[in-house]
Amino acid sequence: MTETVLILGGTREAATLARRLVDAHPDWRVVTSLAGRTAEPAPIAGEIRTGGFGGIAGLADFLRRERITRMIDATHPYARQISANAAEAAALAGVKLDVHTRPPWDRQPGDDWREVASEADAAAAIPPGARVFLALGSQHLAPFEARRDVHFIVRMIDPPASPLPLASHTIVTGKPGPAAEEERVLRDHAITCIVCRNSGGDGAYGKIEAARTIGIPVIMIARPA
Repeated sequence: MTETVLILGGTREAATLARRLVDAHPDWRVVTSLAGRTAEPAPIAGEIRTGGFGGIAGLADFLRRERITRMIDATHPYARQISANAAEAAALAGVKLDVHTRPPWDRQPGDDWREVASEADAAAAIPPGARVFLALGSQHLAPFEARRDVHFIVRMIDPPASPLPLASHTIVTGKPGPAAEEERVLRDHAITCIVCRNSGGDGAYGKIEAARTIGIPVIMIARPA
């Protein structure tokens, strides 16, 4: 049966899923929705739409208007709002919803993880005078503004459009790489601590392996319930 599939994307897994569906079902219409935070996203198979939907009602209207038969939530595990909106919009529009959430990383021998519940807790847990590799994205930096005793090395895919709310920081542009590359970044910037979320997957795991090799702690923000 021909289907029109909407993938809520922005992750490597979503792009892989789009390619698999396009290859396996050339008669299907496959649309991947991106939030638009990255200026030049990697190529994605099928159609792409960029930007928000306007909340639950807007997403439900889009599902009806485009005659979506199946929606797949393959967003980031910490994208709580869009996942909640997707569940309600799918119910309103009577559309099937599949949720593809990558499993979290598991602590391995040699890992020094300090697990916390939120960005605010992570900011409080940073040791005084640390040089912190902050791998969270620009929209999650506000809780760290008060830590004026800390120097942050902030990795971003694109240069920021406005100044960051951090008193002392260095911006590193680029995507996460394999462990050897991540180790070089940590050593070059004399990192003493990492703050990140337990995103899971392979794409961002290199920094966890590098921290284990070097022997530096990771302040790990736990998954939302």
